[in-house]
Amino acid sequence: MDANSLSYFLELVAGSGCILNSEQRAALQTSLIILRKNYKFNRVLFWGKILGLKEHYFIAQGRRDDELKDTQHFYSFNCIDWFLIPSTTTEMIEDVSKTAKGRFEGDPSFVYEQKQGDKFDTSAEESTKKVTEETRLAVTVHLINEEASVVPRGAFINTTHGVVQINRSFGGLSYFQAGKLEHFLHFTQPKHLKKKTLLEMADLNPALDFLDPLSEDIPKACCGWA
Repeated sequence: MDANSLSYFLELVAGSGCILNSEQRAALQTSLIILRKNYKFNRVLFWGKILGLKEHYFIAQGRRDDELKDTQHFYSFNCIDWFLIPSTTTEMIEDVSKTAKGRFEGDPSFVYEQKQGDKFDTSAEESTKKVTEETRLAVTVHLINEEASVVPRGAFINTTHGVVQINRSFGGLSYFQAGKLEHFLHFTQPKHLKKKTLLEMADLNPALDFLDPLSEDIPKACCGWA
């Protein structure tokens, strides 16, 4: 949700029960503008909320010139003070998947522990893997972006300089296009595009078809669409 139209977008999702109280809305409308100026972002989006037992994490995303690559994420407990979420590495993802379980505590300094060792070798010493909740938060936000960040085809363009920007001339999908998965793209680094043959690439528009379409997800039609 773009900070400039936050109130409008919050009303659109209110039917699902995803709401913020009046104090949180007021705080976000001010603090997101300050966040954009302080970090010199082109725009800031309210990413969402992750529930915790003690506190809830409010997540914001800042974007600069390249809407796909040049982004940073922040978390807050009060919608006023924002803290930078660290970048995610493959090692962090593996550690979190093995160690962190259950609900979020709502405390970034909380440490998850997992004992590791060979259960068939009783003489082997056990080691303890530790992961902080801030690391888990970073991995969770990263994976949700990887799997669930979706945009309609044409909403963003890949310029001749290789920079992904908003397509100002995009007017939305037609009724027919909106019913087809190939007109919706994963807004993350493409994984299947590089595997395509030259013959398959010949029919693609490099300015628009630079992301992976949902139609190539496995299993097929996993979103319930034909």
